[in-house]
Order: sequence, then structure tokens, then C-alpha cells
Amino acid sequence: MPAVDACRGYGRAMDPAPEVRRLETRHGAAAVRLHVATEAVGTLALGHGAGGGIDAPDLLAVTLAAHAAGWTVALVEQPYRTAGRKAPPRAAVLDEAWTDVLAELAPAGVARPPLVTGGRSAGARVACRTARTTGADGVLCLAFPTRPPGRPDAPSRVPELDGAGVPVLVVQGATDPYGTPPDASGRVVVTVRGDHSLRQDTAAVVTAATAWLGALGSARPAPRA
Repeated sequence: MPAVDACRGYGRAMDPAPEVRRLETRHGAAAVRLHVATEAVGTLALGHGAGGGIDAPDLLAVTLAAHAAGWTVALVEQPYRTAGRKAPPRAAVLDEAWTDVLAELAPAGVARPPLVTGGRSAGARVACRTARTTGADGVLCLAFPTRPPGRPDAPSRVPELDGAGVPVLVVQGATDPYGTPPDASGRVVVTVRGDHSLRQDTAAVVTAATAWLGALGSARPAPRA
């Protein structure tokens, strides 16, 4: 299926149908939509933005493409969203809930290395802050918010990217009002047409993400028998 049609095909193109699990965290139940690949080449766990959910177009498009490439994909809905709230809690609560979910997926036989964590916007920030704790091999950031729009005096969030400690891909809209982080050692920044929503050129988002995932998977040493 062409990448540009990924969102339209989401759901009916997935085979088998995704499984939904409710996993308990220190801050309530999270919902995880699992797309398990047979003999998976790795695991991709993605979180949502602060005010959005796991049905964001860029998340769905990347999920479909990664699953087609052999990755098991877990779309994680934070407990506050599962409980029906729109406003996110403080960062520490998000981070703890995220790490609890990842810790439960591994012994359940879902998470197979390499493990790539990530998400869009606030979800990308959570993945960066917790990469060392979750044992991530890489972080995929869709529309990383470097600084609130119109707030040049606000502290930059780029140190969260720097602190991930693993390879990072940032896919950013060229006109994103949250700014664009710079390239750095271990970090690749790909700019695509559009704004923070990444809706305008989903095909370019998918191309960048799948190419990086493929390179990351092939670069990682095979596990010992």
C-alpha cells in the first residue's frame, strides 16, 4: 500500500487485527494497541501527544509501515487519556506510567529487541527522558516540540534529546511553530513539508521513519544463540 494511503488503510490492512490490552501502572490503567509481527525484526513502542491520542495520522501511518516491514508495534495510550482526561499530568507521572508499560510488555513476550521507543510531540519527549530506563536501542521522535510557540524565553527542550543516550531520529515539519532541533552526534533530523501535525506529507514521514528503523535494525548485532 502506498505510504500516502497509510491512514486510509489503517485497520483493514492490519493482519491479524490489533490486540488491545489494559496494563496497570502506578498512575492507573494504560491502553496498549498491539500489532504483533510473526518473527518480528524488533519492537516499536509509540506514545501520543499531550492533547491527542494514538489515532494521530502520523502515528497510524508509521505503525502501518513499520508493521509491514516486520516490526511489532505497540501504540500506548497514557492512563490520563484512558480515564477520559485531556490535560496531561506532570512529566514525572507520564514517565513513570510509560516505563511501567514497557516493563510489562517485555516479560509478556511482546517486546523483542531491538526496542525502539518514541511517539509524537509530548510522547517523543517522554521516550527521550526514559530511554535509558526502558533500555531503548533508539528513539523515534515525530514533531519534537523544542520550545512553546511565541516563547523565545522558555527553556529549550533539546537537552531531552541530548540525554536520550541512544540513536535518535526527529521528523519535523518545516513550518512547525515549536521549532526544529539541530542535528547532533547520534541524532538525525529530517524536515518534511508541513507543520506540527505532520499531516501534509505523511509519505515523507513514513519514508524517513522506515529507512531509519531499517538501518538501526541492521546495524544492531544479532543476539547470540
